[in-house]
Amino acid sequence: MPIAQTLSDIQDRIANAVLRAHRTPAEVTLIAVSKTFPASAVLEAMAVGQRDFGENRVEEALLKKEEVESMKSEAVWHLIGHVQSRKAKDVAGQFDWIHSVDSFKLAELLSRRAANPQPPIPNHILLQCNVSGEASKEGFDLANWETEPAKFLAFVDDVEKMLGLPAIHIGGLMTMAPIVDNPAQARPVFASLRCLRTALRERFPQLALPHLSMGMSDDFEAAIAEGSTMVRIGRAIFGGR
Repeated sequence: MPIAQTLSDIQDRIANAVLRAHRTPAEVTLIAVSKTFPASAVLEAMAVGQRDFGENRVEEALLKKEEVESMKSEAVWHLIGHVQSRKAKDVAGQFDWIHSVDSFKLAELLSRRAANPQPPIPNHILLQCNVSGEASKEGFDLANWETEPAKFLAFVDDVEKMLGLPAIHIGGLMTMAPIVDNPAQARPVFASLRCLRTALRERFPQLALPHLSMGMSDDFEAAIAEGSTMVRIGRAIFGGR
């Protein structure tokens, strides 16, 4: 199916999910996850109005970004994959959003790399939180944070240290839900992240934390119902990899 058609279908489903949640369409950004697909697929999506794209692998993302930008096409680039410490130098200042900051160490490395140019290049980041407890998932360990105060306090301590870093702007939280048979089963995970944001805002009133990056091809409607502001959709737009 042409990308124009799949994008239109997804946009309709987002609009309906937003309506059911009594929210407004402007509250939800569709991130088309273009990992493993060529720059031509990105340009095809851009031709029908898509602007936000998500990539997992740093090298692939940077090459694709360069190719798309060589066509004078302006896209918003989201790095959504795990970032190894040794890759921080390649990531800093290169993406509009980094969704997968999962430690103070990584935030510090990004800050250090981005602070060298004058003026510094800001990194807009989301903090990846493992609220599901799955061992296969990256992120700050926040499974059962509601009943295990030590986990929440450790997270608060890391966030407080991040607030002192130059060139780091915390824009919200990100999570990945388990693969389930019924998307509604993922809602408790999304609700947990939303409540975590509320608790974090109470600790740090100066942090607006406008974004919750949660929801993918199989569960984005459930995520929108729980307050997602960024949905990361790949297969439903570009097809199987």
